[in-house]
Amino acid sequence: MASWSTSTPLPILLGLLSILLLLPPLTTTFGIRLGIIHFSSPDLPVFHEAPSFKNGEQCGSENADGIHVAMTLDANYIRGTMAAVFSLLQHSTCPENLYFHFLSAHIAPEFFSSIKSTFPYLNFKTYAFDSNRVRGKISKSIRQALDQPMNYARIYLANILPPDMGRVIYLDSDLVVVDDIAKLWSVDMEDKVVAAPEYCQANFTQYFTDTFWSDPDLSKTFQGRNPCYFNTGVMVVDVDKWRKGGYTQKVEEWMALQKRKRLYNLGSLPPFLLVLAGNIKAVDHRWNQHGLGGDNFEGKCRSLHPGPISLLHWSGKGKPWLRLDSRKPCTVDHLWAPYDLYHSSRHFLEE
Repeated sequence: MASWSTSTPLPILLGLLSILLLLPPLTTTFGIRLGIIHFSSPDLPVFHEAPSFKNGEQCGSENADGIHVAMTLDANYIRGTMAAVFSLLQHSTCPENLYFHFLSAHIAPEFFSSIKSTFPYLNFKTYAFDSNRVRGKISKSIRQALDQPMNYARIYLANILPPDMGRVIYLDSDLVVVDDIAKLWSVDMEDKVVAAPEYCQANFTQYFTDTFWSDPDLSKTFQGRNPCYFNTGVMVVDVDKWRKGGYTQKVEEWMALQKRKRLYNLGSLPPFLLVLAGNIKAVDHRWNQHGLGGDNFEGKCRSLHPGPISLLHWSGKGKPWLRLDSRKPCTVDHLWAPYDLYHSSRHFLEE
């Protein structure tokens, strides 16, 4: 790769760049195409094309062998989404059996083009999420990012995904998977609607206000169950049971009550807890090493919790791509960096 100093005249730099951009993609000895994806929209970043990943010999090819993953698409988080998808493919024994379902408030061709260019072989569909469906139901929380309609799209998965889909894994965009997602997919739901890591040592009362706990009727909500915190950024959802049980409506009812009384302060999480806490299938904590983005106010650095890790999750205010770009990353952000397919002009000039 050619290199040049800051003293190189701008016309020469531009000329060299124009030549490089016209070169065909490189081909490795393994036959994997490695290219640079160019801007499909002035609003979206540029991404490297990911290598292709093939199934192992033990993988099936029937519809029943498919693993369905749902995520949201948002211009502010698409860099995280690309890294998450890349990590899933890289660590999967049967990557060709992964099917991605992307929910977006705007089914813009730029999103489709960006995904298709970055992952030419990916099995995926995009779905329109009408943000007006939830916009009037959202109450202001402690952080503006938590008030965005797409943060509530997970509530409507069962209404949006195909009716014949029985199960789906919902994942946030600020995470990477470092294990075979088939292990999470195959969890025995034991007749539960949701499976997720459960954290019973957390102070559950902090997720609701004094108004909630001081109301004798409201405080009976958790009677008969042992409610524990779980993070809604990583969930296995029995879509069929969710539909039949009317869980979307149950969550919406709490959101409507929140409009009249201040029951909680933390976005879309508390209504999920009100409906499901203490009644989910608990899975190993290794599947959501969450909180790596710090708290919701300052996003300070945090260390990893002890124990095995299958999924790293930058929930909280701090996002790894923003901290890396600011040249002030946390130590854990370097675990996300290898999955970053983002290609900036600055990085291009430094190569």
